[in-house]
Amino acid sequence: MTIWVDADSCPVRIREIIVRASGRTGIAAVFVANRVIPGVETATTSLIVVEKGEGVADRYIMEQSVSGDLAVTRDIPLAADLSDKDILVLDDRGGIVDKDNARQRLSLRNAMTELRSYGIQSETTKPMTNRDIQQFANAFDRRLRQWINKIKN
Repeated sequence: MTIWVDADSCPVRIREIIVRASGRTGIAAVFVANRVIPGVETATTSLIVVEKGEGVADRYIMEQSVSGDLAVTRDIPLAADLSDKDILVLDDRGGIVDKDNARQRLSLRNAMTELRSYGIQSETTKPMTNRDIQQFANAFDRRLRQWINKIKN
């Protein structure tokens, strides 16, 4: 059982929550990025630095993850692919991406990308709020507890 983190775009405070949870539970967390990310390497966490390039970190996570793992990413195409592998995915605001909603989220993302290409919609990612971080922490903790209980039974 491994926690996979698409670390290139993962906010610092979310990374900190994952590192602390990994240390508390002993569950390995692997941060994958195309650059060095400070503060994520501990006794239970590691950093894999992949070569620079579009989708390289995503491919690494896809190749290395297995059914039953947990992933954290805001990348919707990656989340959809991971959900097809029976991997539970959380976005950085605590939203769950699974087989039931992954394709819907991907369709919405693609529609928004198309609208932006026509200049109809501007791209705006809202800054993380304390509420967003708390939502992620709660969802992440809930999923970890469920995951641990599943393994024990």
